[in-house]
Amino acid sequence: MAAGEDLLWDARDKGMQMVPRLWRLGVTAGVLGFLALLLLVDSHAVWALYAGALYLIAEIVYWAWDRGRLVEARIVAGEDEGTARIRLRRVGGRISEHDPRRVTRVLVIHDNVLDQAALRLRVHKGRLLFGRPGRAPALAAWRQACPNAEVGDRAARWGMPGVPD
Repeated sequence: MAAGEDLLWDARDKGMQMVPRLWRLGVTAGVLGFLALLLLVDSHAVWALYAGALYLIAEIVYWAWDRGRLVEARIVAGEDEGTARIRLRRVGGRISEHDPRRVTRVLVIHDNVLDQAALRLRVHKGRLLFGRPGRAPALAAWRQACPNAEVGDRAARWGMPGVPD
């Protein structure tokens, strides 16, 4: 295989899923507005508004975190023909290239129930990148692409009742 064709990580779901998220946010905001009209008149059940506002904040924080998750990692030929680069694509569409010698750790966490895995990638300066769930990659490809990295895998530390961890 040529250096530009090596796929190291491929997530199952690569989209941002904005329509369902915007739908949930819109419905929640509408319900909160209606509850505000009913409850703030003469009621002590303001906790419902706080719970809804907390949900809105949590949804926005999750959107910001999910936007930076990795959906694809490839080995590509660098500008110099002799050096290869790792190209990382995020959910939001941002693409960055990194020197594979500066990757310090690659951890693949296998799901206990589903046939999928999660990726944890530590790049230079200690930055930790998270990958969306996808098929478990071959660790040999990561070891070959990132010679200085600690490459490993493990099973998830959680599971469903009745399913051994």
